[in-house]
Amino acid sequence: MKPAMPSSVEVCAGAGGQALGLEQAGFAHAALVELEAPYCKTLRYNRPGWNVVERDLNHFDGRPYRGADLFAGGLPCPPFSVAGKQLGENDERNLFPAALRIVDEIRPRAIMIENVRGFLDPVFQTYRESLRTQLGKLGYHVDWRLLHASSFGVPQIRPRVAIVGLRKDIAPGFSWPETRAATAPTVGETLFDLMAERGWRGAAAWREAASQIAPTIVGGSKKHGGPDLGPTRARKAWAAMGVNGSTLAEQAPDPDFEGLPRLTVRMVARLQGFPDHWAFAGKKTIAYRQVGNAFPPPVARAVAERIAVALNAGARAEFRGAA
Repeated sequence: MKPAMPSSVEVCAGAGGQALGLEQAGFAHAALVELEAPYCKTLRYNRPGWNVVERDLNHFDGRPYRGADLFAGGLPCPPFSVAGKQLGENDERNLFPAALRIVDEIRPRAIMIENVRGFLDPVFQTYRESLRTQLGKLGYHVDWRLLHASSFGVPQIRPRVAIVGLRKDIAPGFSWPETRAATAPTVGETLFDLMAERGWRGAAAWREAASQIAPTIVGGSKKHGGPDLGPTRARKAWAAMGVNGSTLAEQAPDPDFEGLPRLTVRMVARLQGFPDHWAFAGKKTIAYRQVGNAFPPPVARAVAERIAVALNAGARAEFRGAA
């Protein structure tokens, strides 16, 4: 008899980057919680069978999902981002307290939370240890690691922190995914076919010039940021690769285009590791925000696969004990 797929409850699901990675790693979604209506529309359009709960996380009750195998989420980054004020636990957008409450309600066997590099800054050491202690009291062994998306084939400089908690009886079965140097293709290699799809004669030369991986893609927030590729420093890096980062384009360059081409939302999504068939709801600005704020699916998949190994090992041990 084929074993059942491990189940997950994901919060702050966004446009589905982490959800896709979990799906690819063999998890079945019991629920995906997201507040923003366009993000929920994206999730429902691409996966009509998913249980998308459009709700503020502070008002989400995890008790109906008690016993799910995994609690996952990409909690808001601004409280810990160097691009903000780094208010941490004092930031009104900090949802770690809500996440801890829901973990207590669900009591999953494993936890997987994604956040920005700033979470590891020295200023948050006390907060990190408090988080470890609180989860430890709930029965979890907790570890975190800085992962670079380019180590998992994503053509982008995108450092992200993965926080993993496992029930203490199954924690020995977990190991972090191995990283591989120089596995990511360049921007030119990744986007050539999309740049050339309308017959742009300069596409081949552009491919050769765009010979690096992309800077970190930032989608902006509701209060700040439009459809551009980041602050001045990032736009200079894009320009060095032959990309106009001041705004996004609606379509690829036409055959006679001259100058630096702009990226489309579809191009940026591919640089984030989304499959080409994944559609994003809303106009350019909101669609780009969904893409830029996502957890790259290949990175999420790599971590989730290792969690699945630990869960399966724990299930086998429980079966042997029961026998």
